Amino acid sequence: MKTKFLALFCLITVSVSATDYEVSSPNGKVKVTVSTDQGITWAIGYDGKTVLAPSEINVQIQSGKKTLDIGKVGKVAKKRVKSSFETPFYKKATVRDEYGQLLLYTSQKMIVELRAYDDGAAYRLVSSYPKSVTVVGETAEFCFAENYSAFVPYVNDNRGGERYCYSFESYYDEQKLSEMFKDSLAITPLAVCLPDGMKAIVMDAGVEDYPGMFLREVKSEGVMSEKLVAEFAPYPLEQEIGGYDRLNLVPTKRAAYIAKLEGKRALPWRAVVITEKDADILNCDMAQRLAPACRISDTSWIHPGKVAWDWWNNCNITGVDFQSGMNTDTYLYYIDFAAKNGIEYIIIDEGWSGKESLMGDLNPEIDLPRLIAHGKEKGVGIILWTSWRNLIGSNPLGDIAITEGVMQHYADMGIKGFKVDFFDRDDQQAIASAYQIAACAARHHLYLDYHGLKPFGIQRAYPNIFNFEGVKGLENSKWEPRVGNGPLHNQPRYDVTASYLRMLAGPMDYTPGAMMNAMKDNFFGNNNHPMSQGTRVHQMAMYTTFEAPLQMMADSPTKYMQNQECTDFIAQVPTTFDETVALDGKLGEYTLVARRKGLVWYVAAMTDWTPRTMVVSLSFLGAGEYTADIFADGENAMKDATDYRHTTQTVTKNDRLNIHLSSGGGWTAIIKTK
Repeated sequence: MKTKFLALFCLITVSVSATDYEVSSPNGKVKVTVSTDQGITWAIGYDGKTVLAPSEINVQIQSGKKTLDIGKVGKVAKKRVKSSFETPFYKKATVRDEYGQLLLYTSQKMIVELRAYDDGAAYRLVSSYPKSVTVVGETAEFCFAENYSAFVPYVNDNRGGERYCYSFESYYDEQKLSEMFKDSLAITPLAVCLPDGMKAIVMDAGVEDYPGMFLREVKSEGVMSEKLVAEFAPYPLEQEIGGYDRLNLVPTKRAAYIAKLEGKRALPWRAVVITEKDADILNCDMAQRLAPACRISDTSWIHPGKVAWDWWNNCNITGVDFQSGMNTDTYLYYIDFAAKNGIEYIIIDEGWSGKESLMGDLNPEIDLPRLIAHGKEKGVGIILWTSWRNLIGSNPLGDIAITEGVMQHYADMGIKGFKVDFFDRDDQQAIASAYQIAACAARHHLYLDYHGLKPFGIQRAYPNIFNFEGVKGLENSKWEPRVGNGPLHNQPRYDVTASYLRMLAGPMDYTPGAMMNAMKDNFFGNNNHPMSQGTRVHQMAMYTTFEAPLQMMADSPTKYMQNQECTDFIAQVPTTFDETVALDGKLGEYTLVARRKGLVWYVAAMTDWTPRTMVVSLSFLGAGEYTADIFADGENAMKDATDYRHTTQTVTKNDRLNIHLSSGGGWTAIIKTK
């Protein structure tokens, strides 16, 4: 992938009396101010308004017997950068990377690198120590001038009771910063609602060989009202098999430090995305810009696509002469269904292998060589499920030969990749292991889908990682209570919240595509015959709205064949795009986005439980006439969520379409030149 780069350098020598430095974004709206009067703080302004009040930047490094902080600033350098890079496995083909940069060189062999983008700001620390050092702790603050409202995703189901073990799947608590739970950790991205509809979204990015960032709320002293502070999982010293169904590696003893660094290293980015309009979040590239560049020299073997998935629908196939389940006949049927509908892959989920090994004690009911051969004949690849610990052994940073042996064996058989599940932690060991696995998979031309992790930048470095879970996706509908037996989570509202916040960090394996759909009054959780909250077209719109280079079709082949015209539409939607246009939207309420692949446009809208009438401007189209293939909520969708209308019409770039979304509804179209 090519990168274009142009930088204008300006080295500044400052006297010891200079304590404040500034750097601005290319359009001049974002201004980062750094003060070094007492320690180092950064503050962010946007068009003259305060976004982030002065917030401390620091790190505690142990080198030998000394524990040192960030040190005092000496030399300072500034530059303007105007560059771009290709992104063939993303929501657009090229990302512009333009910013003002400020570099602060400290007395403790550290560099503070700050960037001001048109849509936010970020900083990271770069260690210039030539030898190994221990990071005892890092101070990253995000201070806000008032007690703003926020969308907060909490850590709330720790694996084995271990504070830092979590699946990164959270609903959003909508509350004031001061109301955040004091004993709970929040994950990122976390959105703070500023005046005049602006948002400030706190996130980390470019995480490598270092723990991910959690957030806590701490009452500020003095004039500042509220602040968020970072917390990091300490380094694991001992661990054991545990957690859900003994699928996790759970640390039982942690160190008094968070990371060990070897040689000169950059720490992850601490970023704040700033938007005037919520819709702009849907087209923000901050995570891509701050990620490490692609490390796979030849990506020609990487082919994103859709995948037929067995687990959500419980292998529910009807009208056949065999018992469906974890057996060869079932997956031959899945392969035939995928081939008939132009679906590139199938997944064989948990149950094909033994509980403790991927190389022995395999399920005798599944003939993998036969399935692989049939898939090859039909043009359908097979992806296998595995737990993280089964893929790596009992030590996250142990002998990579275990992973190498598994991947070589199954790549030689013809398997296309692995869905790696139950990481459920992002301490330094887990992050380093994710990189090791990705590099190993790339050597064997294998794809990956990481579960129990949120994206953290590795997806650009290793684009053979198609997906991350870390989302309260469709699977959660399987265990929601019946109406009246407990509170029902507001899934449609979550859908139009995660589209902005969780998806800002990178692709998400939401697993859409339910063909059984229900309104609030007739929805209930059902493991064997699951349904979704909201309308049929709400589900169909997810294929354009949600970013996932390996996009699931979660329902059963039987359901898709019973709803063939919906299936035909879904099968046409690509999983990567050349261009994205965010048309409209409001965090937690609705989305409206258009994406282009080649000459074809894909447009989708989704809403929460509030019905909406919207206007879609087609000004993004080129000249000439187009045919729009449209699925909309039916007149009776508020009573029967499966009701929809399928129409076609001729449109031009001058047209504005009036669309109606039912409660929990959606709208979607494929627009092609005539």
